[in-house]
Amino acid sequence: METPGRRGRPVTRCLSFPSPSSRKAIAMSVSSVSSASSAPASVTSPVLAEVVRSGFVEGRHRGSLVLLGTDGSVELALGDVTAPVFPRSANKPMQAAGVLRAGLDLKGERLALAAASHSGETFHRDLVRTMLDEHGLSPEQLRCPPDLPLDPEEKEHYLASGAVRDRVVMNCSGKHTAMLAACALRGWPLESYLDPEHPLQQLIHKGVEETAEEPVAAVGTDGCGAPLMAISLTGLARAFRAFVLAAPGTPERRVADAMRAHPEYVAGTRRIDTWLMRELPGTLSKVGAEAVQAVALPDGRALAFKIEDGATRALGPVLARALALAGLNAPVLDRIGHAPLLGGGQEVGEIRAVF
Repeated sequence: METPGRRGRPVTRCLSFPSPSSRKAIAMSVSSVSSASSAPASVTSPVLAEVVRSGFVEGRHRGSLVLLGTDGSVELALGDVTAPVFPRSANKPMQAAGVLRAGLDLKGERLALAAASHSGETFHRDLVRTMLDEHGLSPEQLRCPPDLPLDPEEKEHYLASGAVRDRVVMNCSGKHTAMLAACALRGWPLESYLDPEHPLQQLIHKGVEETAEEPVAAVGTDGCGAPLMAISLTGLARAFRAFVLAAPGTPERRVADAMRAHPEYVAGTRRIDTWLMRELPGTLSKVGAEAVQAVALPDGRALAFKIEDGATRALGPVLARALALAGLNAPVLDRIGHAPLLGGGQEVGEIRAVF
């Protein structure tokens, strides 16, 4: 498997957020540099975050990040934002829109859960089982692997109760339940619903390309077993932007509205996506494995980034900094950006954004 962000394309490094008058120039610079490159060159992604312990930098996290303005143009590009990456679970809004396009009429918490990487809390598990029952399905038909709750605190309670790994508990079980329900509605094969050639997956594939405004570069298998479509970070940001700006009643807008109204079902009670969507009304936010994050604001500003080594510990600081550069100033940014390092049980350092 290719390493995301290492495709030999030029890197644009911005050390500070540009003034409004220079944003267009940066976007043009990114485009002109990319088009001028006639042969791939070895590149190194910029450092997005540093690990600082006792005043000493002991580690660095590299990656790529793109920020789109209200008109959809690139206002900030760090690293290669045109190379394809696997968005992982940041693809879930597009997958949820796909089940709606297939004819499945989900609303409210159910639709939010269809786009979720849920924490495996009791209310998540209960709604997955309810949805399975409502559509005449059983947990055994789910093709996601048995797992433990994603949330560490919930995992401790779950194991203490004597419970074991279960498909319903797996963080993607809401998505898989929605996919199965859509197939049952349409009379499509249930056993092969994860096959990339399955009618449902082809419908999702088309939706990813339409909202990202670019072709899918590769198809892989996600951790839950579902097909995974590779697009660029710029395409991912465009897709999230398309969801918040879509006309009311469209599949994209319905998914965005459900996620924003019920963020606890998208993530959990102790998750960054939940905090953002609760505390910044109108914001659409979704994390993906291997340190991918996408966010869209209600006015069309959007961002997407990937930490190259997949270190999720850098997500919060990088996200908080990116949102600040997008013009936001809210207490939630301090909350998500605080990533302390401990020594002997005491805070002795931090993970901090450096762009």
